Amino acid sequence: MSHHLTAAHASKFATLALAHLTREYPNKLTHCLDGAQDVQSPRALHPVFYGSYDWHSCVHGYWLVLHLLERFPDLPETARIVAVVDAHFTEANMAGEMAYLDLPHNRGFERPYGWAWLLALAAQVSTLAQHHAPRLPQAARWQTALAPLTETFVDRFEEFLPKATYPLRVGTHFNTAFALTLALDFARANARPELAALIETTAQRWHAHDANCQAWEPGGDEFLSPALSVALLMSRVLNAQDFEPWFTRFLPNLAAREPATLFTPATVADRSDGKIAHLDGLNLSRAWCQRTIARVLPAGDARVAVLDEAANTHLASALEHVAGDYMGEHWLATFATLALEA
Repeated sequence: MSHHLTAAHASKFATLALAHLTREYPNKLTHCLDGAQDVQSPRALHPVFYGSYDWHSCVHGYWLVLHLLERFPDLPETARIVAVVDAHFTEANMAGEMAYLDLPHNRGFERPYGWAWLLALAAQVSTLAQHHAPRLPQAARWQTALAPLTETFVDRFEEFLPKATYPLRVGTHFNTAFALTLALDFARANARPELAALIETTAQRWHAHDANCQAWEPGGDEFLSPALSVALLMSRVLNAQDFEPWFTRFLPNLAAREPATLFTPATVADRSDGKIAHLDGLNLSRAWCQRTIARVLPAGDARVAVLDEAANTHLASALEHVAGDYMGEHWLATFATLALEA
């Protein structure tokens, strides 16, 4: 069975996101205290991105509802989405977010995962402002309000990448390949040639010579595939002619379904455990990578069918668990959307 994003999926995912975007608690702050003045509530610290259990999930929750709004303009949830975004994406609220980011001890806040999702959100808002203004005139105002954060994270990527000697090959928020994939999509869609060139150069520096990937995964709390995240990034960086031989060197036995772990959905033993629940996300993000990579391989390549079959298997294992427990419910719909659209 092949899975694709439908209006029914979109409505369900939007409803889930709307239920947590403004839900302040429970909340897992990633917060450095520099003094007693920093002991504040999530909403006081983050006037926009205080919901969804943590900052980065709130950011990509807003990306999700706006992306679904673009794809399905007649969603029953449209009015609620616009109202929530309009209430939060104000210059005053964003100034509060900037005040937090501007503190010297917060320069590394959310690096690199939250940085990348903020740029993905900025790209989505820009698309709405530029191409859907007649039905969403508010989007131009949202784009203006978000602009200081957008520039801040562009600057932070441009400062960080030249001094990042090594990539982070993990399956959690610190994964650099995933972050660079989102940031590169932003840079290309928003005419940021300097950022795009830096990401491309960095990806080549880190991964051009990767070969014979062992794919020692999954780890017990991973929601990204360390192996497939690198392959996805390189499928963006390299043209199709150069990607095919690179991919063959990277996973030389893929047509024989090796390493086998990449074709076996992770087992999720307890969806109320926030770390173990990450594994549903791994199954979804693997499906996204598998489908995306299959689309750039040559027609007739035996690996296309292998990857598509694996993606459908992973999707089938995880889609029914997007809702159910808040530990997954506050973020899984984003990764389900990526996989279903690939």
